[in-house]
Amino acid sequence: MRKTCFVLTAVVLVVIAGSMASGSMTPAMGQAVELRPQLADARSASRAARLPSVEALQKLVNEAHAKFKDVKEGKNADYIPALAEVDSNLFGIAIVTIKGDVVAAGDVDYSFAIESVAKPFTMALVMQEQGTEAIREKIGVEPTGMPFNSVMAVELLKARSVNPLVNAGAMTSVSMVRAKDGVERWNRILDNLNRFAGEDLKLLDVIYKSEAATNQHNRGIAELLMSYERFYSDPQDAVDIYTKQSSVGVTAKQLAMMGAVFANGGVQPKTSERLLDAAHVPEALALMLIAGFYDESGAWAFDAGLPSKTGVGGGIVSVAPGKLAIAAFSPPLNEAGNSVRAQLAIKHIASALKLSVFGAGE
Repeated sequence: MRKTCFVLTAVVLVVIAGSMASGSMTPAMGQAVELRPQLADARSASRAARLPSVEALQKLVNEAHAKFKDVKEGKNADYIPALAEVDSNLFGIAIVTIKGDVVAAGDVDYSFAIESVAKPFTMALVMQEQGTEAIREKIGVEPTGMPFNSVMAVELLKARSVNPLVNAGAMTSVSMVRAKDGVERWNRILDNLNRFAGEDLKLLDVIYKSEAATNQHNRGIAELLMSYERFYSDPQDAVDIYTKQSSVGVTAKQLAMMGAVFANGGVQPKTSERLLDAAHVPEALALMLIAGFYDESGAWAFDAGLPSKTGVGGGIVSVAPGKLAIAAFSPPLNEAGNSVRAQLAIKHIASALKLSVFGAGE
């Protein structure tokens, strides 16, 4: 055994010496060799190699669409009048892998209001600008255990804005985006969404006007946060930008591509642009897991085990780190504000592919 260890040690020393002689390593005292990018690339390639074939993914997406397309439970959000008018029969599912492969079924080219699904992407913009500690210190990282638009959470919880995926924290995220004025702030947020999607997204004017006419509750939350010094730009200007952010149109295909950026360690699979440092991705996914499904986040983690974000427009995006993202869209919501068909479809796919971040189980 000792002889074997001696031989292995000698081989390692010879390899290191050869590397130093060739200039690939620098023998400076205290200088570490940075292997993390290479290791991350190797892990990404290994995970991609283990993905099911495009044909197998397409068969699974078709199966999920057929299985749940006739589910009639839930109803459209009606507190935003324009959302109540969206065809409740619409239903689309899309998967984008970290290699950029796209598979889809159903109404995947219909542009719906992104709503709260925009929140993690603006959160990522702030993370990239200011680091994850800015999120912890200026917003918070705890789940509220209360509805996504709760005023009580602002009053009772010390962090006030609590986390970036409820309304209070999401509006605070908007207020933190660095800009000289509201116009620049909105342009930066929209550009960030475009870069995640890999193509230009459009503001849905009908949705924006409907939301702007009914967002008094959010305006009140913003002013309350300002009174606690937990808001970082003009409150009403930030609320208007937040309302525009929620009114951006996105298709299920585009949303799956956006989620695939998180799955791919912060790199856009289609454009190869790094949008979020790899070091920030785990924190972003952690927040999506604990707070991305409104006050059903615990149940979703229990059932599906995937970092996700849902919106009252009927969209949901879920991330399987190192593998793929799934997006689904269907307007009818359950009482918590989550799309009934979309979550059924994503759970079906996640179970079939054993995607839970907690392991596949027995």
